[in-house]
Amino acid sequence: MNQQVLKLNDVHTYYGESHVLQGLSFHVDQGECVSLIGTNGMGKTTTILTIMGLTRVRKGSVLLEGKDITHMPPYTIARMGIGYVPEDRGVFDALTTLENLKIPYLNTRRQSKKSWDEILDYIYMLFPRLQERSNQLAGKLSGGEQQMLTIARGLISGTKVLLLDEPFKGLAPSIIQNIIQVLNNVKLQSHTILMVEEKISIASEIADRFYFLKKGRIMAEESVISIKNNPELFYQYLGVKVHH
Repeated sequence: MNQQVLKLNDVHTYYGESHVLQGLSFHVDQGECVSLIGTNGMGKTTTILTIMGLTRVRKGSVLLEGKDITHMPPYTIARMGIGYVPEDRGVFDALTTLENLKIPYLNTRRQSKKSWDEILDYIYMLFPRLQERSNQLAGKLSGGEQQMLTIARGLISGTKVLLLDEPFKGLAPSIIQNIIQVLNNVKLQSHTILMVEEKISIASEIADRFYFLKKGRIMAEESVISIKNNPELFYQYLGVKVHH
């Protein structure tokens, strides 16, 4: 039996009086990629923000390797090994690529057994383009390069879990394929990934399992194999056709 790295138990969160997550429960095992699937407004991004401590939990719990992190501040959660890649990328425009990469390391270095040189070698192996652009200001990078940088930063802090919120949004097909290959390489290193992605055709190239969300609840859990064999399940759960 695989170790459960991340687990949500009956999580309820609100925006004001709006009840967004309504008893959310799921888990992500060591070395797998799980994708949250659902139409807009169903609670996918809120789930990611809740795990990171950026949205408060009113009821329920979030566990990292069995430890309750529900009410910890976001910086503590990051130091415990959860990396977050937001939809808006959030690079520091006035810093170089290398300086952007160093920030999460400085936050987590007490937890890390690896030296900065080892970490940087790993990141540059995954993203050679970032090495080429190491001294360039992040604000001058292309959209695809900024996304590579954001994912790289998430990997540096996310030694246990990487949270990805719409990582392929607005990217050219060639960049999408590049990042898919990188994430599959990361999985081979037993890295654990939780991803929000609207296009199931893209998510299917990385994910092992899907959780279907509707109005802040898990409607169903399916393996990537079952979805590929029966695409109509997607329509059945969400009422929309699969977009390829």
